[in-house]
Amino acid sequence: MEVFAIIFTVVFAYLFGSLNSAIIVCRVLKGKDIRDYGSKNAGLTNVHRVFGKGPALATLCCDLAKGVLGVVICRLVVHRLFGVTFFDDPHFIGYVAGLCVNLGHCFPVFYGFHGGKGVLLAATTLLAIDPITCAFSLAVFFILVILTKYVSVGSIVAAIAYPTFTFINQSFLYSGHYAVIPNTVVAGCIGLLIVFLHRPNIKRLLNGTENKFGSKKKAAAEQDG
Repeated sequence: MEVFAIIFTVVFAYLFGSLNSAIIVCRVLKGKDIRDYGSKNAGLTNVHRVFGKGPALATLCCDLAKGVLGVVICRLVVHRLFGVTFFDDPHFIGYVAGLCVNLGHCFPVFYGFHGGKGVLLAATTLLAIDPITCAFSLAVFFILVILTKYVSVGSIVAAIAYPTFTFINQSFLYSGHYAVIPNTVVAGCIGLLIVFLHRPNIKRLLNGTENKFGSKKKAAAEQDG
C-alpha cells in the first residue's frame, strides 16, 4: 500500500498543481494569456502588475486554496483510504504533496510546462503542513522585502530558510513528533526548486538591473509567485 500511496500523492498533487491559477483567472476574467504580458511568468506578481488588483486577488485566493487543498486531500486519502503513515509521521506525506504541487505549478503539464516560480504555493502548502515554520519563513520574506525592496531577495532567502526552520523547529519544538530528516530533505527540495527558478533574478541582482518592489517598469522580467 505504501507504493500506491506514494504514486497517488505524486500524480494527484502534480496534476492538481498544474491547474495554474494565474493562467485560468486571466483567461476567464480578461480573455488573455498572462504569459504573453509583463514578465511572461504565470504568477501573482505579474498578474497584479499587468491586470491589476481584481485578477491578482482572484489568483491569490485560488493559489491559497490550491496549496492547502493539495496537501489536505493527499493526507486524507493516504492516511484514511490507504491506511499508510510514513516514518510514523502524518506530516511527511504533506511535504511530498507540497513538493509535487509546486512542481505542477512551476512546470504545468496542461500549459507546456511553463508556469510560475512557486513562492506563493510553497507558502500555502507549508501553511497546511506546519503553520509555525510557515510563519517564520514568511517573516523572513517580508523583512527582506521591506529592507531591500526586492521581492526576489525575500523569496530566495525565505526558500533557503524554509528547510532550515523545518529542521530547527521539528528538532526542538516538536521533538519526537516529526520525522525530522525526511521532512527536512523534502523541504530542501522545495527550497532548491524555488532558488533554481530564480536564476534570472539572481543574475539581474548581481548586475544591478533587478526591478524593486513597486517599480512601474512592465517590460523587465521579474519575480513571480
